[in-house]
Amino acid sequence: MKKFVLSLLVAFGCVAGASANEGGYAWDKFPVEKMNDVAALQNGAKLFVNYCLNCHSASYMRYNRMKDIGLSDEQIKKNLLFATDKVGETMKVALDPKQAKEWLGTAPPDLSVIARSRSDIGKGSGADYLYTYLRTYYRDDTKATGWNNMAFPDVAMPNVLWELQGQRAAKFVDEKDHHDPSKTVHVFEGFEQLTPGKLDDHAYDEAVGDLVAYLNWIAEPAQGKRTQIGVWVLIFLSVLTLFTWRLNASYWKDVK
Repeated sequence: MKKFVLSLLVAFGCVAGASANEGGYAWDKFPVEKMNDVAALQNGAKLFVNYCLNCHSASYMRYNRMKDIGLSDEQIKKNLLFATDKVGETMKVALDPKQAKEWLGTAPPDLSVIARSRSDIGKGSGADYLYTYLRTYYRDDTKATGWNNMAFPDVAMPNVLWELQGQRAAKFVDEKDHHDPSKTVHVFEGFEQLTPGKLDDHAYDEAVGDLVAYLNWIAEPAQGKRTQIGVWVLIFLSVLTLFTWRLNASYWKDVK
């Protein structure tokens, strides 16, 4: 039961952290090339099902829509279908919203459009935020969960991916405030690895990139197809404009 409640806290905080504070830690750029990488999207789907779908639903997304990223119904059933037995079902969880509200104070939000709802004009896209957020956890014994986050200070959840990333500490130094020398501010200097994870830094960044790519994809699964159609429409309109211009010139050439 304790492990189950902890999982709830983890999953809830994954989205609670998405309410990024204004200013503060700069967001890293999400590797956008992963959006066109089928293998990355498939791995992101696996990570999502294993680490997020325990408590968070994606109720606007159906399992069989993952055929768009190269998965067959059989592969979906065998590897990703844990909460239901039909590939046509939406990605919901068995967690009772009333119990979630009682244990956590609120029900874990749906993740269907989380990547589209967290953009900041001054800092980056929602994918940039999620990519930064999931990579900047560190140990903080002053917090109830023992964890904190650079992208979302005082986050309410522990690190959902800590087994993959390992445990890290954040190094800060005190410096005088440039605006008020009588005050001191904590300046972040970097992370220190305390215990190793299953993945090294590069592999972990790649895994987070895959997960964020999938979260970005489910927010609008037709985005890639829509972009392709849009390009062809623009090409067609350009050619049509050329023909129309020449036809118009030919029609009026003898009119004075």
